[in-house]
Amino acid sequence: MSAKPTTGIAVRKAISVPLAPPRAFELFTARMNAFWPPEHHIGESRMAEVVVEPRAGGRWYERGVDGSECDWGRVAAWEPPGRVVLVWQISAEWKYDPGFETEVEVTFTEEAPGRTHVSLTHRHLERYGKQAEAMRALFESPAAWAGTLARFAEAAAA
Repeated sequence: MSAKPTTGIAVRKAISVPLAPPRAFELFTARMNAFWPPEHHIGESRMAEVVVEPRAGGRWYERGVDGSECDWGRVAAWEPPGRVVLVWQISAEWKYDPGFETEVEVTFTEEAPGRTHVSLTHRHLERYGKQAEAMRALFESPAAWAGTLARFAEAAAA
């Protein structure tokens, strides 16, 4: 499994968690609501859960407390326990846009028995056009991917 070369503007974050890769992958994909910041949602209703359908082509969406659903994107690659690629289809206006795509690739590499290095790359941010640099700065901020991965690590340690 070789990584595709990345081009354009990307944000890269990584963290180490006290789980074996299969359990880290499962937490990230099947139990995203265990760590996703609840304020990071775009639906009309307060977010009840984040759903990643477990297959390439599956949906990535939030379900509101009222039962409504709001798409975020889709699953581009599903390779448990080592890699998942999610297509982020959220515009700079924080709305789902089926014609817009960036990618969030997450890899899970065993560091030691029961310990996984989790690497996240949000790439193709140049597709935000004139807003690309502002969006890169936002995704680089402590409350964005770094904060989400910190919450992921807390959930992994619990």
